[in-house]
Amino acid sequence: MNQLRQAVEELETALKRLEDSVEGLSDPYSRSRAIHAEAEALRRDRAKLAEALDASRARERELEALADEASRALGIAIAEVKAAMNAPETTS
Repeated sequence: MNQLRQAVEELETALKRLEDSVEGLSDPYSRSRAIHAEAEALRRDRAKLAEALDASRARERELEALADEASRALGIAIAEVKAAMNAPETTS
């Protein structure tokens, strides 16, 4: 019986060492997978941000073109008002 208990203890010790070894091997792989998953999430976020930036730049160009057009129209209106104010009065 004593030999059986000793054999069980040795087996338990060996199993514990095996479990520790397997844990040690799988842990770096788990971390690696987590790092790869995080990197992929960052790549997706970057792609979304780049897309949003491109859309914002396009909108900025549109707004600049509208501002230029409004500025030209305002300049023409100011010139017309000045010309009308400086025009000689005609009496009917």
